[in-house]
Amino acid sequence: FASFQPASSMDNTQENTINLFGDEEIIEVIDLNEMEPDPDDLADDLEDVDFEDSKEDEAGWETEDEMEEDQDDSELTFSKHRGSVFCVSLDPATNSLAVTGGEDDKAFVWRVSDGEVLLECTGHKDSVTCAVFSHDSSMVATGDMSGMIKVWKVEAKEEIWSFEVGDLEWLEWHPCAPVLLAGTDDGNVWMWKIPSGDCKTFQSSACQATSGKVLPDGKRAVVGYEDGTVRVWDLKQGNAAHVIKGQDGHKGALTCLACNKDGSLVLTGSVDGLSKLINTVTGKVGVGEAQKHCPLLLCCNLPLVAVAYLDGTLAIYDLATQVLRHRCQHEAGIVHLQWEESSSVVSTCCLDGALRLWDGRSGNVVAEYRGHTAEILNFTINREASFAVTASGDNQAKVFCLQRPDR
Repeated sequence: FASFQPASSMDNTQENTINLFGDEEIIEVIDLNEMEPDPDDLADDLEDVDFEDSKEDEAGWETEDEMEEDQDDSELTFSKHRGSVFCVSLDPATNSLAVTGGEDDKAFVWRVSDGEVLLECTGHKDSVTCAVFSHDSSMVATGDMSGMIKVWKVEAKEEIWSFEVGDLEWLEWHPCAPVLLAGTDDGNVWMWKIPSGDCKTFQSSACQATSGKVLPDGKRAVVGYEDGTVRVWDLKQGNAAHVIKGQDGHKGALTCLACNKDGSLVLTGSVDGLSKLINTVTGKVGVGEAQKHCPLLLCCNLPLVAVAYLDGTLAIYDLATQVLRHRCQHEAGIVHLQWEESSSVVSTCCLDGALRLWDGRSGNVVAEYRGHTAEILNFTINREASFAVTASGDNQAKVFCLQRPDR
């Protein structure tokens, strides 16, 4: 850099020197004594500037954040909810209808193709956190946080049954009968025939039934509890076929569970950081590698297992060897994940508002979809994996067309 002498030395031209360093060169000398430009001259110069063009150019610029906010890859946006949308599911018969539940104490049954509302489910006392279709898509069950459960006839557009339990943890239909199951914070698991309301309860110690799954054979259900116990219930007999606890059980509350296609194996996750593989026939237990963070979500697609952790990690394991194949990192916490039924692609939604598709074989991102302005809280994918429906904290549900080169 040039080092300038003090202004007082400029009176002596001999002392007016500039010291240069290294290989520097003088590019231009500016005379500081040159006359200041007249304001009238500046005004004349500005007359030649086209301000209209400048405004148009400025309007065309967007910051990176603005561009990301404006991105919307969705095909359709459902905006009937007046609060966060917590849950979404598709009708299993045709995959043409969606039901969403939200913070506005309502659920809506609507058509995926055009967003038309077919049924508005009202009368709940709290946020609707569970909303699911029956196996034949003829009924929808909705449940709120206070424990109010309602069943609706879709075609008739009417409520046909309701019941109130303790705080609701989960709600699920039987895979092949008009039977509804629910788990509550008092540890009970309820089972009703719908619409008669005939009831059976499966009681355990007074701790939350945090997660539950009816197995594909329809004869058994697996339930995880806050104390780390896992029970395999015989739905017909009403007794526990297997109880996994103590040394074989988890040391903390269960956070998630999933089963393979025939229900012979169940994978469980807990706040103790462990994943356990349970044989539902023999009751034998295998333990996965301990993790620093607790598994939040699990899904099986043999021979692979996907596990989502609190720190935003998606881990892909080989089920036979229990070896970690890939660790896929997200920038934010993972809220939900789902395998495609007939491929190695697993999808995740995040608190960053993005839906991502991952190849379980390579661990690479296949596609990413954006459009929500808040976190995605739930999503579901149709059987053919051609579209996904998402639920978000921005009060909207969206339909995304899942385009991939291999389709």
